[in-house]
Amino acid sequence: MSGRRVDINSAKVDELATLLGVGKARAEAIVERRQSINGFSSVQDLTSVPGIGNSVIDQNSNVLSCGTYTSHASSTTPSLHSNRHAAGSSSCPTIGSKASSSSLRTGTSGPKHSMSAGPSGIKPTARTPTTSFSASARRSNASPVRARTSARKSILNAAKASSIGSQGRHGKASRRQGCSAAILHKFSTPPYSGRATRRNKVSIDTEDSCSPGPGVSLRDSSRASSSSTASSSATSSSTLNKSCIKRKPSEPAEERTQKGSSPTKRLCRPHDSLNLRHLSPTSTSILPGSNSPLKFNSSRVAQYQQDNIETPRRRLSSRLQIPPNLNEWLKTFQNWNVPEQRLALDELINHCEPTLVRHVMSIIEPQFQRDFISLLPRELALYVLSFLEPRDLLRAAQTCHYWRILCEDNLLWKEKCREAGIDEVNGKQTRRRSNSGVPRSPWKSMYLRQHQIEYNWRFADIKQPKVLKGHDDHVITCLQFNGQRIVSGSDDNTLKVWSATTGKCLRTLVGHTGGVWSSQMSNNIIISGSTDRTLKVWNADTGQCIHTLYGHTSTVRCMHLHGSKVVSGSRDATLRVWDIETGQCLHVLMGHVAAVRCVQYDGRRVVSGAYDYTVKVWNPDNEECLHTLQGHTNRVYSLQFDGVHIVSGSLDTSIRVWDAETGECKHTLMGHQSLTSGMELKDNILVSGNADSTVKIWDITSGQCLQTLQGPNKHQSAVTCLQFSKKFVITSSDDGTVKLWDLHTGEFIRNLVTLESGGSGGVVWRVRANQTKLVCAVGSRNGTEDTKLLVLDFDVDTQRL
Repeated sequence: MSGRRVDINSAKVDELATLLGVGKARAEAIVERRQSINGFSSVQDLTSVPGIGNSVIDQNSNVLSCGTYTSHASSTTPSLHSNRHAAGSSSCPTIGSKASSSSLRTGTSGPKHSMSAGPSGIKPTARTPTTSFSASARRSNASPVRARTSARKSILNAAKASSIGSQGRHGKASRRQGCSAAILHKFSTPPYSGRATRRNKVSIDTEDSCSPGPGVSLRDSSRASSSSTASSSATSSSTLNKSCIKRKPSEPAEERTQKGSSPTKRLCRPHDSLNLRHLSPTSTSILPGSNSPLKFNSSRVAQYQQDNIETPRRRLSSRLQIPPNLNEWLKTFQNWNVPEQRLALDELINHCEPTLVRHVMSIIEPQFQRDFISLLPRELALYVLSFLEPRDLLRAAQTCHYWRILCEDNLLWKEKCREAGIDEVNGKQTRRRSNSGVPRSPWKSMYLRQHQIEYNWRFADIKQPKVLKGHDDHVITCLQFNGQRIVSGSDDNTLKVWSATTGKCLRTLVGHTGGVWSSQMSNNIIISGSTDRTLKVWNADTGQCIHTLYGHTSTVRCMHLHGSKVVSGSRDATLRVWDIETGQCLHVLMGHVAAVRCVQYDGRRVVSGAYDYTVKVWNPDNEECLHTLQGHTNRVYSLQFDGVHIVSGSLDTSIRVWDAETGECKHTLMGHQSLTSGMELKDNILVSGNADSTVKIWDITSGQCLQTLQGPNKHQSAVTCLQFSKKFVITSSDDGTVKLWDLHTGEFIRNLVTLESGGSGGVVWRVRANQTKLVCAVGSRNGTEDTKLLVLDFDVDTQRL
């Protein structure tokens, strides 16, 4: 469809059928609707066609246009057009005429009759036969189906013309009504009302310009309007000018009845069941759903008629007048309670023919087809949408243009991000427009990015990792990663600074005279501890050693940095507090009787674990030991501290949870069979890795083991390191693998790294991870695997979001 426009007022069925979401059946409906209303006034008028909604218009907005409508009467031969209408009118049977019905069945002409309205009702009157017919008219007479089709089109054209004439000055004003009223009208219209109209089994609530007389049906009035329209559009045919005479609009219906109608003309009137002039001005009725009778005064009658014109869902039979006892029946129904009314409705439906049940369904079904989101104020619509899951919001955004605007609301997606634990939007992200022209929410883009990153961790093909080599065959003893830089320490006495993006070695920090066994990093500051009994403070940008901290008398085995202070633990059984800006030793904490193996510092308290089986809590400001936590029966190798809880892991296979303020042991976590080599604590969730090759997930508030990461895919050797996030657990092992687990279910997801030398000497010593990258320090002690760093990237291209 690209490259040309489709004029909805002149396009044929085949052209319209090529539009997206239209097809041949809807294209025919568009053409029929166009003829019935004498052309569309705008592209938006297509929504009046059954099956054509705003989504279809949006899909084809770049090719649709609305030109000036030109009727087929002006583009064809006048006599041919007039003969078609004449044939259509003459082939329509009249009520009570056997000759006409036989003519309809056989296609032969017989005596013509018309319906004349008088005081006593409907009377058959003789119709003056048409004196001349063209060849096309005779063909139409010979084909009753074609004649009926032509007659239906004429009826619809006449009904539209009379409706436009009656509304007059109010036509444009009604088209300028608000968006909510248009949507309400659209969704209250049955989707197949057009078919029912074409079958003439359901009447149309149309306010005609002529005054109706009692006892005349809409079908007869439509035929009269059709005959009048045919005569006015084919003025060049003298035959039809004689047989079809235009009615004087100022002449009252009673006078026309008394004078006698033209043989080719029929009186028109609205729907019988809604013609309230049969009721006296003071008569009453009870409508379903109301508790009080409705008085049909003049204003109520006018409003009721107008309501039925605007809402075409009340379509009752036009052949019968309102039964005289209908009001009593409705009143009786209204006086029943709800269970009795339900029973009455059930019995009533059971006694109805299938056609009547289908009619009831056509009235009820549209009440459940309303776009309530578009009808609500924006605030309420957003409140309703806030209960949807993000996946459902993405689907709802594809409904229509207005829903897309609502589903791109920035505050709505900010709340979804908050629920998913996404704290902040990337500062570089701006509110750009999507392909549909709707500004995209930055919070939505962030949510989609997080969702895609999670998918990459779980399912996407793992990209070829970056390989960072530089420590020869030495062991990588410590590893730090902040997203941009990687710092690796080795027993080759050096540290190396790597770019996490390019994989290049940026700096090699040389200065220690012994192996580096511990390190910490903050921004561009690196602190390292060595077997040479010193700590060094480095500038990562320049590689310069800023300070060398002397004081320990043995290997610096552990340290923890907080702000501008770092606490170091040594095999000399002491802890020292240093100021990294000045290089001064602020405090010395003495009390352990064996090597200090692990330390934690939150800026207020220092917690240390040692080979003397104890854990100590210190106040570093006055160098006071507040608590000595006793209970372990072997060396303490790992420690976690969140300011409230202290968690210690020991060679005695147990994990203990302590209260930092009182020093009380709250829980003893049993289940591992060997040394707990590594732990991590976040939000009362503890993940512990053990030399027995298992990983366990604990709730430290209750002391319960939530999950054990084991099974056929578990590690085959000791767990060396672990990291966990809100959804995943990453574990490394001496078996040469890095595994990914689901934090909440404990299920194994997949292997992220598998060394070819795994099981024969290949080891993964350390792992560090952030949201999008994983850094692994691998090697071996027997030369089967080169010492190196592997960097795996799970990020997504932001241009795709």
